[in-house]
Amino acid sequence: MIKFLLLFPALLFGAYSGQIINKSNCASVAGAVVSDAHQSVTTDESGNFSIDTSATHLNVKAYGFRPERIEVLPYFSKHAVRPIDVKALYLSFWGARINSKTLERIMKIIDETEINAIVVDVKNEFGLTSYKTDVHTANRHGIWYQRTIKDIEKFMELMNSKDIYMIARVVVFKDELQAENHPERALKLEDGEIWRNREKMAWVDPYDQKSHDYTLAIAEDAAKVGFDEINFDYIRFPAKSDLSYSKENNQSNRIEAIGSFLSSAQDLLRPYGTFISVDTYGYVCWNKNDTNIGHTVASLAKHADYLAPMLYPSGFNVGALGHDDPTQHSYDIVARSILRMHKNIDPIRVRPWLQSFKDYAHSRKHYTEKRIAEQIQAAQESATSGWMLWNPSSRYKYVNEKLFEKHLPAENIRLLPKENPLFEEHTEPSELEELSYKAG
Repeated sequence: MIKFLLLFPALLFGAYSGQIINKSNCASVAGAVVSDAHQSVTTDESGNFSIDTSATHLNVKAYGFRPERIEVLPYFSKHAVRPIDVKALYLSFWGARINSKTLERIMKIIDETEINAIVVDVKNEFGLTSYKTDVHTANRHGIWYQRTIKDIEKFMELMNSKDIYMIARVVVFKDELQAENHPERALKLEDGEIWRNREKMAWVDPYDQKSHDYTLAIAEDAAKVGFDEINFDYIRFPAKSDLSYSKENNQSNRIEAIGSFLSSAQDLLRPYGTFISVDTYGYVCWNKNDTNIGHTVASLAKHADYLAPMLYPSGFNVGALGHDDPTQHSYDIVARSILRMHKNIDPIRVRPWLQSFKDYAHSRKHYTEKRIAEQIQAAQESATSGWMLWNPSSRYKYVNEKLFEKHLPAENIRLLPKENPLFEEHTEPSELEELSYKAG
């Protein structure tokens, strides 16, 4: 009887111990998060963990690895996780049809290059969902009527057959349909009229808990159907100063509101082992304040697994980082911005959005292989765990095998800040805080 107890402690007492290792080299993985539906523990320097649980399976998340689901065994066991440097393309809402030419072209790129991930709209800026979720409170507003993915199971099966890392883009507070159907949640002008931006789209109040719950339910549905990661976009306050909020709109309250949303997302998504990433302005890498949107690197890092700064050179103003035309200095803009973030977050938790579209602010030139490659190289040499390319129409003419063969180093160099010649400990361009508000 004593021998039986020693062999099967997990079955009798609910305590389970194990070790997380890297599948590629069998090295231990420190800092991995092991979770059941209610709690999380972190592996030690040797990759070991112990958790009291009645679950039959656990979820494992480790930065720079794919999420894994492991079985709870009646004995100490090693569990392997697969490393990945995410190299992603954005797939637009309208391009996500299973038989669309856009998806066909992207799948061809995946077959022929190092691209291994897709960011697909699950909930877009207008508030539409690309497939019919099980969120009835949202579905009754018709948010799925224009869905482009008719069969989400079949869509995910196709992606899984190619081992594609799947990221669900979920737009949060920019939401015309939610604001239209719930005007009490909508941001308003001082006269009480619903405010709409230049695109004629309304936003919901980031302080409103019901607006949080609405979008979080959609994010949870995406986790249920098998997305590896939820990427929250427009999870910020709009860049407009004369709006009416349900709470005093100051920096402290803004940061708290964004943190509250992300904390709830962590709890809600824990049973699925889904990573959380957050999109933010490129200027947030540099600013000391919250850029008037509720974002700082340090505050976001408390709650999100990955930070995704939009480091499009076109988004940087004239004179930023000393460049009259930032688009002519793609490597410098991307590398120095990422290195700046290293002060507040482990670089492996940074995965930037990079520019794969025509410049709209400076030279008006197309971003061809050379400029795209410069950005990718900057991300690789700044110790990130990958990058994502943005093109609003999902047209990637210059993303092909030549891009990887001719312009990129064979291996990631991953220079740490003090080893990177671009790193300047005290670089703090004075104009950035002033100009950041103009970013949109």
